[in-house]
Amino acid sequence: MQDLTKTIKLRLYVDDNQIQQLQEMTEQYRQACNFVSQYIFDNDFELNSNRLNKALYQEVRGTFGLKSQLAQSVFRTATACYKTVKEQLFQHPYKYKDENGKWQRINKTLEWLWKPIVFRRPQADLVRNRDYSFIDEGNTLSINTLGKRIKVSYAGEHFAEYLDGSWSLGTGKLVELNGLWYFHVPVTKAVEEFSKDNVRHVVGIDRGLRFLTVAYDEQGETTFQSGKQILRKRHKFLEVRKQLQSKGTKSAKRALKRISGRENRWMSDVNHQISKTLVEKYGAGTLFVLEDLTGVSFEERNLSSTAKQNYDKRSWAFYQLEQFLAYKAHENQSEVLKVSAQYTSQRCPKCGAIHKENRHHDIHEYICNCGYRSNDDRIGAMNIQLLGTLWVSGTDKPKFEKVLTTSE
Repeated sequence: MQDLTKTIKLRLYVDDNQIQQLQEMTEQYRQACNFVSQYIFDNDFELNSNRLNKALYQEVRGTFGLKSQLAQSVFRTATACYKTVKEQLFQHPYKYKDENGKWQRINKTLEWLWKPIVFRRPQADLVRNRDYSFIDEGNTLSINTLGKRIKVSYAGEHFAEYLDGSWSLGTGKLVELNGLWYFHVPVTKAVEEFSKDNVRHVVGIDRGLRFLTVAYDEQGETTFQSGKQILRKRHKFLEVRKQLQSKGTKSAKRALKRISGRENRWMSDVNHQISKTLVEKYGAGTLFVLEDLTGVSFEERNLSSTAKQNYDKRSWAFYQLEQFLAYKAHENQSEVLKVSAQYTSQRCPKCGAIHKENRHHDIHEYICNCGYRSNDDRIGAMNIQLLGTLWVSGTDKPKFEKVLTTSE
């Protein structure tokens, strides 16, 4: 068995007095997080919650008026944020060309940060049965504040299955958005674990922008998810942002923030729909195979030609698509495997020859000397699918290796 975790988002119905209490608590919590964040930054990125607790607990409680459990949660919130940033930095190493014109990369660490992480949005992480609990009298939630506990109702008709006792509830996050209050709760349930013995489909997925995904399965079927309309809409967002940035006024900055949130929500919805379609199409027992893009430079793969294309490739949420596909696959007794990206776009899937020059970007085709030719993105998906098949057959870390000939 393995754990499947989701996050449900409950809309809270609160009166004016309750709003005031929630605002006071979340604002104090935000300030406490910034206080701890500054300490982490000033002390060689100390991320051990126990040591932070020993050094700052009394001061956090006394200065910000937080109750014991909330004070403890501040340390976890701050350290979790730094750990997330640490992972993001690792995912995006610094890339440069050396004196020979070859791309090099340097892994980024937290030391690359120029200033501490700032918590700008009022929030509070609430521990179940300490800071919050569900009450068996309608849709009612009991929440701890700086003063007394308050009881609030919530819209939960779409989440009844997650609150029936079959899912375990984790630490929730209280947030406010456009005057409305929400409570995000992670829910976890044990599901049947994926097994190689039960694999019914192996699907190789090549990610890009001309086609967001190209999926190739063991039956030889190829599915293209066009990115043409996506790119057009992204370029509209880009142009609007440029216009607002050139103004530089306070209203323009507020508009920029709104547009950024709108674009992020739209990107999330696109990735959600793509991952949902793939999982529903192939069903249980499917191995979805993706390239491991950690540290991979798009320049190394010869995918860039203009500044706008560079922006498109570096800003699209490829990692988010991977995350969405993974949790949807786990929910359906399937799995996502990441394999080496080396030579997947340069290898002929028929004869196995690896030649960089066989990929013709101008006509979007791969043309091999053996006579085989196909769409270059499809070639990538075919090679990725083969690596997945090798993994199912028992190869732990399948990858392609180029055999140099005397002529090379």
